Amino acid sequence: MEGSGTVKLGSTACLWLGLVSVAVSFLSTEARTTPSPPLSPRNATCEGNSKCQTGIILPIWYPEDPSMGDKIARVIVYFVAMIYMFLGVSIIADRFMAAIEVITSQEKEIVIKRPNGETSTTTIRVWNETVSNLTLMALGSSAPEIMLSVIEVCGHGFEAGELGPSTIVGSAAFNMFVIIGLCVSVIPQGEVRKVKHLRVFFVTAGWSIFAYVWLYMILAVFSPDEVEVWEGLVTLAFFPICVILAWVADRRLLFYKYMHKKYRTDKHRGVIIETETERSKGIEMDGKMVNSHFMDGSAASNLMGLIESKEVDESRRDMIRILKDLKQKHPEKDLDQLVEMANYYALSHQQKSRAFYRIQATRMMTGAGNILKKHVAEQAKKSASVQEVHVDEPEEYVSRIAFEPAVYQCLENCGAAILTITRKGGDINKTIYVDYKTEDGSANAGADYEFSEGTVVFKPGEMVKEISVGIIDDDIFEEDEHFFVRLSNLRVLDTEDEFLSPNSLPYPKAMLGFPTVATVTILDDDHSGIFTFESGLMHVSESVCIMEVKVLRTSGARGTVIVPYRTVEGLAKGGGEDFEDTYGELEFKNDETCKVIHVKVIDDEEYEKNKNFYLELAEPRMVDMSLQKDVPDRKLSTDEEEAKRIAEMGKPVLGEHPKVEIIIEESYEFKSTVDKLIKKTNLALVVGTNSWREQFLEAITVSADEDEDDAGEERLPSCFDYVMHFLTVFWKVLFACVPPTDYLNGWACFLISIVIIGVLTAIIGDLASHFGCTIGLKDSVTAVVFVALGTSVPDTFASKVAAVQDTYADASIGNVTGSNAVNVFLGIGMAWSVAAIYWRVQGKPFRVQAGSLAFSVTLFTIFAFLAVSVLLYRRRAHIGGELGGPRGHRLATSAFFFSLWFLYILFSSLEAYCHIEGF
Repeated sequence: MEGSGTVKLGSTACLWLGLVSVAVSFLSTEARTTPSPPLSPRNATCEGNSKCQTGIILPIWYPEDPSMGDKIARVIVYFVAMIYMFLGVSIIADRFMAAIEVITSQEKEIVIKRPNGETSTTTIRVWNETVSNLTLMALGSSAPEIMLSVIEVCGHGFEAGELGPSTIVGSAAFNMFVIIGLCVSVIPQGEVRKVKHLRVFFVTAGWSIFAYVWLYMILAVFSPDEVEVWEGLVTLAFFPICVILAWVADRRLLFYKYMHKKYRTDKHRGVIIETETERSKGIEMDGKMVNSHFMDGSAASNLMGLIESKEVDESRRDMIRILKDLKQKHPEKDLDQLVEMANYYALSHQQKSRAFYRIQATRMMTGAGNILKKHVAEQAKKSASVQEVHVDEPEEYVSRIAFEPAVYQCLENCGAAILTITRKGGDINKTIYVDYKTEDGSANAGADYEFSEGTVVFKPGEMVKEISVGIIDDDIFEEDEHFFVRLSNLRVLDTEDEFLSPNSLPYPKAMLGFPTVATVTILDDDHSGIFTFESGLMHVSESVCIMEVKVLRTSGARGTVIVPYRTVEGLAKGGGEDFEDTYGELEFKNDETCKVIHVKVIDDEEYEKNKNFYLELAEPRMVDMSLQKDVPDRKLSTDEEEAKRIAEMGKPVLGEHPKVEIIIEESYEFKSTVDKLIKKTNLALVVGTNSWREQFLEAITVSADEDEDDAGEERLPSCFDYVMHFLTVFWKVLFACVPPTDYLNGWACFLISIVIIGVLTAIIGDLASHFGCTIGLKDSVTAVVFVALGTSVPDTFASKVAAVQDTYADASIGNVTGSNAVNVFLGIGMAWSVAAIYWRVQGKPFRVQAGSLAFSVTLFTIFAFLAVSVLLYRRRAHIGGELGGPRGHRLATSAFFFSLWFLYILFSSLEAYCHIEGF
């Protein structure tokens, strides 16, 4: 992200917007002294507010008729206080949006049934993206406007006010014209951004325009200058209807499933992409034509299941692709470093929610720094500290005596088997005695080995001792046999030459470790051998690169034997696709009992893999043919017959497992790394907090506003960072008292934050009203120019960052249209429903003067229709998308959108002071 560029561009934009606002203010103030045309009967007073009214929280500043100097001072105080309160609202909205991100990031496990019948468990979000964007996300970004409208009505005796509704319409105009116009021009040269979920965009854009058409209808058509109960309730009911229709479009339900679709496979990701198209004969899948109207329910369900499973796997494929790319670019880095780099890359480039962009923009604007880099740095520190803790293992105070290793093999003619006993830990200056003794297994003492027992003495400083057990050789062919050697009766020699049992000490100074029993296998050397694999089945990770398969020679090891081998394809293909074809011969020398076959396995880093191939042995043959020579066809003597029988018995043969099935599986380490990264890329972990301590540390810490692409050393905070931090440190520390987002899954923070936003919004409403009446502006003009601008600045930064970083334009455009509709349905619908019900109970109508509000709504509706039409035109091939595109087109589009906003401000202000005729 271009952090510093964002601040500079945003500051410049705000400066120009401020100049325009000041110009409009002077124009409006001047309008009071300019002769106006006769008042229309449908218009309200053309004069500005000269007499201030008591606010909901703030009282009137006496005296009510100050001198010019005092009036200027009051204007400055109100204006600065209003800006400071806007900063406070932005910071508490940061906490509010963090809670929303945590709430909407809740996950659950589901079982997916694939077309081949296999099932797999995966984790998905509980909240649908479209539903969360239109409900909690829209509420979070529009909370000040909605709360201002509700609080103004409820706080002034349920009388209609101009500040709340005008702020909603003015904010909608700023969002639609200024924010989108800015997003069009900030896309890097040569790039474009398109709306991905076009159906959802059509629904939200249509509702955003319909919302203001409906607002005009209830103000000027159905019941002029009066809002009835049914009008308010229907306005409020449009909110869930809008959400449901957007969800239906997103899930392709109802009539959407009858729309002809074209399916293709994305070459880069292997994801099935769906695009709506004109009527066609059918859908080509797997070489067959299928008509969408004649697909039965199960087929359609299976198709949707396939698409959903592909979407679930998309994040895994992206993470695997990131790891592969980083491994190729940085082959010298270890896995932990690659994981941290992949974590940051994934966090930086994944599609983010509106809440995240709003939080990031606010924190960078207030000197809190780049939250992504801070999060990754903190994770790296935690990992390093955990590794350091594991490296410093606690010192062992007890000496442990055991065999190492526990399994031994020797040929029958080896003479003796050597076993190793080790001492680990404890005080090595102590002298330790331990007894050993042989025990029969299938081998018998005196016939196959020499019975042995004795005592091993570990003198001070000695860590390793060896014992020897004699092996008896014979010329009788027999199976491989084994026996055991057991350790017992450990003693520690005290300093006074007195033996002490470990159990008699206050705490043991030495004890028997594991294992205390060693197994010795005697391999017969009177036969050429039986050749076999260790087992008939092997599982191998694809990351092993070179796998080793052991071929064992049992029941004899006499002579040199050749054993041919080769690989055979199964589901896994040779030739370098899944493994390298391997074939050859193993040469077992005399007394050699084990050989290893090396097979190269291709690592294509699949998340889930289960393919098999085979490795098989051919018939072994003796190299020394004298042991296998045929006896001439003549009558053999008794001795020759016996020699022949022994020779036949001594021929090499294949054993129990002459063929092994090798199953190639995904790398467990790679799979766990991918799963770990997917969990770590949950943005709720980035923006959320788990303790008050963490929140207060963040509140008092100044961080540098770093660029996303800055890969150099950590930068120090700039002068701007320090200035913004000290301006906002009061709010930061105050709002650090809000419960952390980990409490009650974010709902505690959500509820407390919305209450604080309501209080601050009430104060902003009083300040704006007093500011307007002091300078002589009507509440409608103050709301459209100043309040709407103040509440929309954080959204401007957020949308700019979203436009640059996101691959698609949904986060910067789609959420604007959705937010505009929600503002009317919730902000005005809730406030006017409550007021209409209150006055109906009182037996009186709820009066709302259409006047300037109806004119502003009409003007905005016309301009919004033009803006949406331009955005749709920009999807044509020669431009390529709603945002970006050729330099000439982007500049023309931005200029057109900015001019729409300027004309809206200008005409609304002129109509408010009767320079032009309204309704």
